[in-house]
Amino acid sequence: MSLMMDKIRKASSLPVNLSELLANLTNDVICRVALGRKYGCETDFKELMERLTRLLGVFSVGTYVLWLAWIDWIRGLDSQLEKLRNDIDEFLERVLEDHEDSDGDRTDFVDVLLKIQREKSVGFDIDRVSIKAIILDVFVGGSDTSYTLMEWVMTELLRHPECLSRLQEEVRTICKEKSSVLEEDIQDMNYLKAVIKETLRLHPPLPLMVPHESTHDVRLRDYRIPAGTQVMINAWAIGRDVATWGPDAEEFRPERHLHSSVDFRGQDFELIPFGAGRRICPAISFAVVLNEVVLANLVHQFGWISTEYQAEVAESTGIAINRMFPLYAIPSSTS
Repeated sequence: MSLMMDKIRKASSLPVNLSELLANLTNDVICRVALGRKYGCETDFKELMERLTRLLGVFSVGTYVLWLAWIDWIRGLDSQLEKLRNDIDEFLERVLEDHEDSDGDRTDFVDVLLKIQREKSVGFDIDRVSIKAIILDVFVGGSDTSYTLMEWVMTELLRHPECLSRLQEEVRTICKEKSSVLEEDIQDMNYLKAVIKETLRLHPPLPLMVPHESTHDVRLRDYRIPAGTQVMINAWAIGRDVATWGPDAEEFRPERHLHSSVDFRGQDFELIPFGAGRRICPAISFAVVLNEVVLANLVHQFGWISTEYQAEVAESTGIAINRMFPLYAIPSSTS
């Protein structure tokens, strides 16, 4: 995070690509936690992650209409997926070999998985393919989603200067004697938490969640849902439901959360950006703390001016919905 702040500071009041900076930050954090070192500066890794997130959101005709699966082959989707699979496997194999050859002076997530494999401490075997799949899950679930949320928070704050001013006042009041915001400083930042909740309501990073499958026959109102049906949960529509959130459901208004008990940790079904039940995101605390600390530092250390006309912001397509075009803004030092 300090490295990112230094890059912004060196911009000298010129526009910075916040989308790129935030994407690199989340990738670097996940790399350090999962792999032990940053791979974000390596072109092949960045290109792999971009291809992965893009293909995750591509519509597969054969998945839903089996006899039309040949269309995916004709348009090259099958070959793209096969090449990506091989490239990711090659990269992850290199990561595992690096950890097996290391002197073990630092322990990360990969080291933990390899130790479990060696010692069989969980009561069942974990093969090499499973270890790679778990590592890949960490990146799929933790990098693009966190960066997308921070990108939308900054977008909405720039579109609503009064919210940005109020958040800056809160953060700078609590950290007035400090040059940066630490994790322990954010506990009393209620408006910061409200801003993040409101952004999650309007812009859930995974608007249709991940696909679920019904395990038994269910009757919901007048609909019969047989076992084995793929179920898509529309978190985007739930967050904008007028009956739940009022006539201003489409408006960005963080104040609605200041005196509300509704939270996003799976207990309140009107706000489920992380899911709920057994399939809930296991890294909510990790993601929330990262977002809170980064956003608090962005508004604490800099003033921000938008470089674009703040009308409707075009959204991308895919499994994670971020901005279609990068977010540029002009920082100004507060010192």
